[in-house]
Amino acid sequence: TANEDVNLAAFRSQIPLSINNGKPAPGEFDGPGCYRCYRDGNSVESCGSDGIVGYETLDAPPHYDFYANTVWGRQRRFRPSLFQLHADPEQDSSPPPLYEETAARQIAGGGSSEEEEEDEPQSEPTRLGWVQGVMIRCMLNIWGVILYLRLPWITAQAGIGLTWVIILLSSCITGITGLSTSAIATNGKVKGGGTYFLISRSLGPELGGSIGLILAFANAVSVSMHTVGFAETVQELMHENGAAIVDPINDIRIISVITVTCLLAISLAGMEWESKAQILFFLVIMVSFGNYIVGTIIPASQQKQAKGFFSYRADIFATNFVPSWRGPEGSFFGMFSIFFPSATGILAGANISGDLKDPTVAIPRGTLMAIFWTTLSYLIISATIGACVVRDASGLVNDTSLTTDDCVGLACQYGWDFTDCINNNTCTYGISNYYQTMSMVSGFAPLITAGIFGATLSSALACLVSAAKVFQCLCKDKLYPLIGFFGKGYGKNDEPLRGYILTYIIAVCFILIAELNTIAPIISNFFLCSYCLHFCWRPSFQYYSKWASLLGAVVSVVVMFLLTWWAALIAIGIVVFLLGYALYKRPAVNWGSSVQASSYNMALSYCIGLNFVEDHIKNYRPQCLVLTGPPSSRPALVDFVSSFTKGLSLMVCAHVLIDGCPSIAETARSSSHVTWLNQRKVKSFYQGVVARDLQSGANILLQGAGLGRIRPNVMLMGFKADWRDTPQAAHSYIGTLHDAFDLQYGVCVLRMKEGLDVYRSPQSDIHVCPQLGTVFQKKQGKKTIDVYWLSDDGGLTLLLPYLLTRRRRWARCKVRVFVGGDATRKEQQREEILALIKKFRLGFHDVCVLPEIHVEQFENMLGPFKLETTTKQCSDSEPQRGNKQPWRITEQDLERNRAKSLRQIRLNEILQEYSREAALIVITMPVGRRGICPSTLYLAWLDFVSRDLRPPVLMIRGNQENVLTFYCQ
Repeated sequence: TANEDVNLAAFRSQIPLSINNGKPAPGEFDGPGCYRCYRDGNSVESCGSDGIVGYETLDAPPHYDFYANTVWGRQRRFRPSLFQLHADPEQDSSPPPLYEETAARQIAGGGSSEEEEEDEPQSEPTRLGWVQGVMIRCMLNIWGVILYLRLPWITAQAGIGLTWVIILLSSCITGITGLSTSAIATNGKVKGGGTYFLISRSLGPELGGSIGLILAFANAVSVSMHTVGFAETVQELMHENGAAIVDPINDIRIISVITVTCLLAISLAGMEWESKAQILFFLVIMVSFGNYIVGTIIPASQQKQAKGFFSYRADIFATNFVPSWRGPEGSFFGMFSIFFPSATGILAGANISGDLKDPTVAIPRGTLMAIFWTTLSYLIISATIGACVVRDASGLVNDTSLTTDDCVGLACQYGWDFTDCINNNTCTYGISNYYQTMSMVSGFAPLITAGIFGATLSSALACLVSAAKVFQCLCKDKLYPLIGFFGKGYGKNDEPLRGYILTYIIAVCFILIAELNTIAPIISNFFLCSYCLHFCWRPSFQYYSKWASLLGAVVSVVVMFLLTWWAALIAIGIVVFLLGYALYKRPAVNWGSSVQASSYNMALSYCIGLNFVEDHIKNYRPQCLVLTGPPSSRPALVDFVSSFTKGLSLMVCAHVLIDGCPSIAETARSSSHVTWLNQRKVKSFYQGVVARDLQSGANILLQGAGLGRIRPNVMLMGFKADWRDTPQAAHSYIGTLHDAFDLQYGVCVLRMKEGLDVYRSPQSDIHVCPQLGTVFQKKQGKKTIDVYWLSDDGGLTLLLPYLLTRRRRWARCKVRVFVGGDATRKEQQREEILALIKKFRLGFHDVCVLPEIHVEQFENMLGPFKLETTTKQCSDSEPQRGNKQPWRITEQDLERNRAKSLRQIRLNEILQEYSREAALIVITMPVGRRGICPSTLYLAWLDFVSRDLRPPVLMIRGNQENVLTFYCQ
């Protein structure tokens, strides 16, 4: 019966015409399958479909515009709303919404920051394909300083076999990460911001922000690594030619700073110049590779043999295939930590996603191809260098040997004796000692030097651009404080000039270390930490596997701790801090979050799991259904209930909307109420229902609110102070209390002297309701909470005050318990109640037994509601009130309930005497029998017992089932 004649259309999304000054032009369709709203906003004309003659429909065929956030270069189209398809415009006079809900938010200015900031471009910016934009960029970033300057040394330390393991393990990690990145890139529309944009829009701002910040920082540090590698080569050339600026270390620092400054200038010139520079570097590297391979084939000259190069030899390959660890870094994971940064360039293409023609195709194809070719090149170079060069050589042409008896080392078989330098550890050449071995082996050494320059400079340039792009997108989203300044872009490509400056500053700081083997391990942990978090939703990339991503994540974490456990803890600590900050601040963005998705899955699983748990008194929690109406209209009621439910139990703010009141139906938008609750930091749900009256709506809520065992068991509402003016509404109000009792709910009624309602002008917008303060948001100090436990209701009357005292604002309040009793047994009853409360472990020690039980004022209150009886009615045993006035009170009603009436009268006098200065008064609420106690008489009891009291009064009645226990089982 509660749903009879209920107009559920009251819940439809109402979008006022004032948004566009009554002009629905932005929502018009123009073409086949469109709809057109006229200026009055009420009539709709169907354009139908050209292919179906004589069939008129508002339905529009699927279109890109319906799902895109923004459209460039033309007016966006919107699908017709459900109301326009479903409602009868002749019977419903209310204007239809012009747009779907998402469109309305954009028009009203409520869109995301990303949509607001994205303006229509003035001209088409430079766009790159998958080869130039992703594959070449990634290959250049992977072919960096490690390839030319450290791979031969790593091969000498780990041997060819373990070097291949290091290369393949690194490629496995980056390959799995590449698959995840490719999957995320196909998970939705990709814009600028690179890896950060991909992750944040797929996994949410919490994970996206922390990963993005770490990736940007790691790329900025990588700039310093590659620049220092370049400077090492330049310094070595200067040393060979007897030139120096200051000393070797400071020379590296000076050259690095000059170099990174030049790279900054190229970046500031724009993407076009940067892309051209990358192509030039790529060609130089390819030439250097060819030069190196030719050099390994050419027979070794005497000068090269003195430095350890003997062309391809099977015994050299066999000897160099096994490891020969040397120095403090001589271990498998020591070598891995130095090599791994060379494999981290896989994100160079994804990081410029905003400059790609088709990121969803370019990123997967270019990234995976780059990983394949660079892995192959690393394997070939490590094998060839290990098959041609011995580990130790003196570089002296006269170190030849005619006898091998006392000669040490593999070179003895080829007529060279490097015994002295091997025994004294003074050898300066060989792959164990000479970082420039590839230059020495090559056919023309300057080409290898050019390759080193190209590899190091291209990698540094790519990292500089990547870091700046990620910084820019991250700063634009304003997930963290004080970084918004660096989000501004310039020019048609939205160049992150400020991001370049920030990256430059970070790079210069790490350049001061001037030691490549120290910088590389720092980067490894940050990249590994970010790689272990690459997961995504519903990708269209066919080769993606969530189990492969999980494996990659586990391997990344394990390797982090095997490399440097303390650095791993620092990196993870930074991620956890950034993640915790984002979770606490809850940035005002809604991109969809894996954190939200996992939270939902966990909550659903736990809710279902509760079905297997039997109810027990020790697990009882007061789960509250609070009839607040719009929560912002009764903030005191919301704050009071939140005081004892927050972080402990369920709270549902409920709103009954009376059918037929359009102005009230407009306030049913739950998002605005939830927003208000969130801003007030109230942990509560909101539920609105449409019904014909309060009692019907409350009945729906009492039976339908909650989920499984997470459902209310206590109903709270405000006291109806105007009950004498509207007896019919008063009857419905009391009917709600009876329904709650019938459904085994505990019932609470809160009354405050100044009332609960906060009235706003009709023009006020519910979205911007002010956060008004209430007495329940203040510290209560050393006042008292007076509990009048007059009837045993199962303990709810004691439980709620106890929960209040556990909050900081109420912690200093003293709880006093008043009970009714016999004057002859006053002290004995007090001791009995004290003993009982002590067993409940509530910590209440102040118990007072009230004395035994103006009637004139109470009778005057009931006067207007008494039923005037005739002689015939007086002779009947049961005078008839009639169905139209069930709230009328007869003399028999007064006689039946006289004892209870006298008790409420006396109780008010006691409250005035004992609890005038209390912070809160809690009273056991009387229960009026349905059909025996008229609604007006029942309300008169509640009114009289709580009238003229300064403190807030909470009238409680449990459902007569225990909510307190002192038993262990």
